[in-house]
Amino acid sequence: MGTADRPSASTSRPLFGTDGVRGVANVDPVTAETTLRLGRALVQLCAARGAPRLQLLVGTDTRLSGDMLEAALTAGICSAGGDVLVAGTVPTPAVGFLTSSLQAAAGVVISASHNAFEDNGIKVFGPDGFKLPDTETHELERLIGEAEGEPSGPTGGEVGRVRLVPASAQRYVARLCRVLPRPRPFEGMKMVIDCAHGAAYRIGPELFTALGAQVVAIGVQPDGMNINRDSGAVHPQRLQERVVTERAHLGLALDGDADRAIFVDQLGELVDGDEVLAMIAAEMLARGTLRQATVVATVMSNLGLEVALRTRGARLLRTPVGDRFVVEEMRRHEYNLGGEQSGHLVFLDHSTTGDGLLAGLHVADLMVRQQQPLSELKRIMSKYPQVMRSIRVTTRQAIESVPAVQQTIASVQAALSDRGRVLVRYSGTEPLIRVMVEGEDGGRVTAYADEIAAVIAAQMGA
Repeated sequence: MGTADRPSASTSRPLFGTDGVRGVANVDPVTAETTLRLGRALVQLCAARGAPRLQLLVGTDTRLSGDMLEAALTAGICSAGGDVLVAGTVPTPAVGFLTSSLQAAAGVVISASHNAFEDNGIKVFGPDGFKLPDTETHELERLIGEAEGEPSGPTGGEVGRVRLVPASAQRYVARLCRVLPRPRPFEGMKMVIDCAHGAAYRIGPELFTALGAQVVAIGVQPDGMNINRDSGAVHPQRLQERVVTERAHLGLALDGDADRAIFVDQLGELVDGDEVLAMIAAEMLARGTLRQATVVATVMSNLGLEVALRTRGARLLRTPVGDRFVVEEMRRHEYNLGGEQSGHLVFLDHSTTGDGLLAGLHVADLMVRQQQPLSELKRIMSKYPQVMRSIRVTTRQAIESVPAVQQTIASVQAALSDRGRVLVRYSGTEPLIRVMVEGEDGGRVTAYADEIAAVIAAQMGA
């Protein structure tokens, strides 16, 4: 058994989870009041680094509540003497890129990624374009906790200003186009892109059209309330159908903030992050560009990925769930390829975080250079059956403290031996316990997952 959560902040109710602040918009902690205090605290945090007049970049996805939270965050930053650079509706990885390229003191994304429109959240990037480490998010929580009843802020000319970033999305697209050295490399390729009515609804189709592809775009009519609804990386069924009916070579599904991607081959079959990592890693190994012959993924990645890498002389290094933890491990040891089964794919030579559009470029480019369809490229990896269950809980009781649960997990792991895995962990963003069982026999794996889930529900369930 393993857990994927890091130690919580010193507060009894941590504000920052696995991937920033997240929850129902206008319900604590994702309220205008807390967001305003976060803006002030972020200026304090950045000022402590010794920076002069502070500029903080802010981007949003297409959620209805984004306007409210952006206004509150902007008010908080300006009231503390910081300036706001407004990037508008842009993908999460664009905020990481723009923060660094514009030399901002920090970047903030207002988004709940793949969640429904009722939710929203806040992710914070440092001046280098990488997400803040735990030490700094804990400090932000401390500063926010001290913000009640704080004295008045700067006055007169010291109050912050708000400026728009000209052509922010286009700067990011231009950066992505420079990743591939050839002009119009996707000439003759037909692809369907599902943008989940999210942050990439304009620039996703524009990017691949500019690179020569014939693009059929779906999920590109955001109304503030349809982000991720029956579309995108979490709901790719419509994309699968459209790829087949359009006789396209490739399907690309993004999530609401476009930091993850799931693919569909020409037969309408899904291709997940593990399979993409396997095929990209093999090609990088052949070219000698996979640093230290290592791929970084999470505890959720399929055993098949580990086997595929091992047979080619490479290794898989696992981290807790969350692309932030993947990136931290990659930076710590200078690895350059990593990601998650769910579609967060990190190409550290080109980006500071998971990037769905960048992943799409790499997959399409591999298809063109190898002159093979995606259905063949993905055969480099054979998946082990992997079954997951989610159990809702009311309290976050330590899983290790429940004997019946521990005994069941140990019994299943013993039965699987070294030919399978059991992983039980808390969700980083929801009141859920996740159960994953993996092994060679799909029927046995399903039965084992149901057995563990039933015991957890009886002992710990809501």
